[in-house]
Amino acid sequence: MTKTKTRQLLIYAAFVAPAVIFFTMVILVPFVRAILFSFQDWNGISSNIRWAGWSNYQKLVSDTGFLKSFSFTLRYVAVTAILLNVFGLLLALVLNMALKTRNVLRTAFFLPYVIGPVIIGFIWQFIITRLFGEIGKATGLLLFQKNWLSLPDYAFWSLVIVTVWHSAGYFMVIYLAALQGVPKDMLEAAEMDGAGRLSRFWHVVLPLIRPAMTINLFLAISNGFKGFDLNFALTKGGPFGSTESIAYHIYLDAFTKNLFTYASAKAVIFFLVLASVTLVQVAVMKRREVEM
Repeated sequence: MTKTKTRQLLIYAAFVAPAVIFFTMVILVPFVRAILFSFQDWNGISSNIRWAGWSNYQKLVSDTGFLKSFSFTLRYVAVTAILLNVFGLLLALVLNMALKTRNVLRTAFFLPYVIGPVIIGFIWQFIITRLFGEIGKATGLLLFQKNWLSLPDYAFWSLVIVTVWHSAGYFMVIYLAALQGVPKDMLEAAEMDGAGRLSRFWHVVLPLIRPAMTINLFLAISNGFKGFDLNFALTKGGPFGSTESIAYHIYLDAFTKNLFTYASAKAVIFFLVLASVTLVQVAVMKRREVEM
């Protein structure tokens, strides 16, 4: 090996090594430890760690709390993934037009995403518990006179509304970038051929922004499954555990009930489910990109 190649390898290693070390220590090592913990019996405090085999995984079959949180998370992911992509695309279509205030509006819609989910959760908790009541008194609307966070169905939709309000601007930016990459000559040619606005969108624009749809759908599904901050700040899994996401459920088991190894088993199952859903979703969307 020549000195030039050796020097290049050392330069590459110097740039890559910090990222590799950080990834190994923060992600890879804890992930491997979690798998090991899932086969052990330990409360996270004592020095006595016993081997438990598959017993932690066997308990999951009859764990109603885990199944309930899993069911809630699936419903939450399905609803938010659809709404985030629909509203993100609609906002992008509107703000891609020649509006005088489009730059201001883009900033306004994207701004909530900059604020942390925990802060957003506490702000909306105040809005729902305090301001909604005042709106209900002023308008006489029964919808706002109820405490949304104390009713299971209303609490679910509270989480959905806040999630869409918080993240729709981010999805809008991705769709907006894709829309601005659509060639204008193709749209003009379709218009000259007699295609209406809806037809141009369906047959020209939609196929060309398919990669952005794949990215946004992936982000919506993965973020929905991993949702913790907003769930913790807004509802704390209530009322009666009806809005307890998988991530929050695992957190409660590990750090409030001291079921450290049992929570690790749940985390491993959670990872396998999330990885499987993500791989299937990306594979299907990529195949549809090729077909279109």
